[in-house]
Amino acid sequence: MLVVWLGALCVLSGLLFIATQPIWRGRLSEARRRKSSAVSRDAAMKPAEPMTLEPRRPGAGFGLKANWPGLVLIVLGGFLLLAGAGYYYGGLPQ
Repeated sequence: MLVVWLGALCVLSGLLFIATQPIWRGRLSEARRRKSSAVSRDAAMKPAEPMTLEPRRPGAGFGLKANWPGLVLIVLGGFLLLAGAGYYYGGLPQ
């Protein structure tokens, strides 16, 4: 049963690693601060730049170079889960 738990832990750790890499890699958008806190009504109605959190260029996204440890953990966990299932259920009579 320990093998199954280790496999599940490896898979979850790998997924968590892959999910956190884009978050901690960098800022999602460039925050622009105005020098003056006073904004005219016309400027508030028609902003010069779109008010969005999307970055100007695409992010790094999913790359094998940055996420290979997470993928290795997922594959290792899958093998451990299959090995545990084969050990516990392989000897049952059919």
